[in-house]
Amino acid sequence: MSTRSLADWLDYQQRTHPDSIALGLDRVRETWRRMGAPQPAPVVITVGGTNGKGSTVAFLESIYAAAGKRVGAYTSPHLLRYNERARIDGADIDDAGWIDAFERIESARGEIELTYFEFGTLAALWRFAQANLDVAILEVGLGGRLDAVNLIDADASIVTTVDLDHQDWLGNDRDSIGREKAGIFRTGRPAIVGELDPPAGLLDVARAIGADLVRAGRDYAWQRTGERWRWQCGALMLDLPPPALAAPVQLANASAAIAAVHALRGRCGWDERAIAIGVLHARASARLQRIARAPDVFVDVAHNPQAARALAQWLAATPARGRTFAVFGALGDKDVAGVVAALDGGIDRWFPAALDADSARGLSAQALGERLSSLPRERVAPVSANVRDALAAALAQARADDRVVAFGSFFVAAAALEVLGSGA
Repeated sequence: MSTRSLADWLDYQQRTHPDSIALGLDRVRETWRRMGAPQPAPVVITVGGTNGKGSTVAFLESIYAAAGKRVGAYTSPHLLRYNERARIDGADIDDAGWIDAFERIESARGEIELTYFEFGTLAALWRFAQANLDVAILEVGLGGRLDAVNLIDADASIVTTVDLDHQDWLGNDRDSIGREKAGIFRTGRPAIVGELDPPAGLLDVARAIGADLVRAGRDYAWQRTGERWRWQCGALMLDLPPPALAAPVQLANASAAIAAVHALRGRCGWDERAIAIGVLHARASARLQRIARAPDVFVDVAHNPQAARALAQWLAATPARGRTFAVFGALGDKDVAGVVAALDGGIDRWFPAALDADSARGLSAQALGERLSSLPRERVAPVSANVRDALAAALAQARADDRVVAFGSFFVAAAALEVLGSGA
């Protein structure tokens, strides 16, 4: 019986590698080989992209569950509990399951140094391999080509979107980033590209690999039809209910998920009723999730300019009766100016929050204030020491017909969920 709790293991993992991020597959491949390299499921789908990964995983998980499949889903980061990172049949893996996997990894790794993320990825794969799954859905953590998830040869892969983020690791332009993300594709296997205008680098790598490209706008398409929407691939057409996930961009994410289900229909079946049910019932926390009313409070994990543009689109499409307040915090490597530029037209007042107490990468009050200095001073509240204080300040000024949107980082969303709960 283990003497370490889950919290003990997670603390230990923060100290086993000198770097919090260390891209590369050699360490995880060798450790996985020593563990016997079991297949996590008969069918594996890997989901990468700059934004939309978690929502696309949620659509796939919900569709296959509605079809009666036994599904495992791995996502990151978590919001409130580490256990959220891996689910089997919709239930988070419990502490004992994670601890058992960590013990097996520790026994196998020997001299190999693993990062916190690599421990978690291997542990999720191990639990999936023991769970008699039909389908495993794996979300890429960072990039694609060198991400730990990519040690598994997926039967189908999705790249949702490609935009500027994590430039320190992936490159300074969409072309370079696209090349990294295309590394999850495999020769002769479906490679779904959800981006309507993908960078040339992504397509070049996909062709060089010999992947079976399935492109949004070319091989499949979607459009709104009143209160419903339509997905189409050639002569095949599905009339579908709107997703519970609210943002307009979710139709693109749902469409990419359906394209993967279609590509794998020979192995996993094709159940149009399950697709409709799955789209309708898919859930992903902190994706424009309303957690309070009067005033309405929404949380979202928008943390880069592309995600901010999607959030701005939703704000414009669903105007508030009153004012819109932003509770915003960011990590130091994020393009705060780009996020502000995308959203400022829809925000009446900003309530910034320092995140340096939450993460070594979090912006301090002074640093965040400097990055917001281009905004008119009368529209920016003093920077709060933490998200709780910023949220309290926003709610103190908000009237019942106003709305508050907390976004900018998973840390912001998590703090808002801790304060106000998960739904309203």
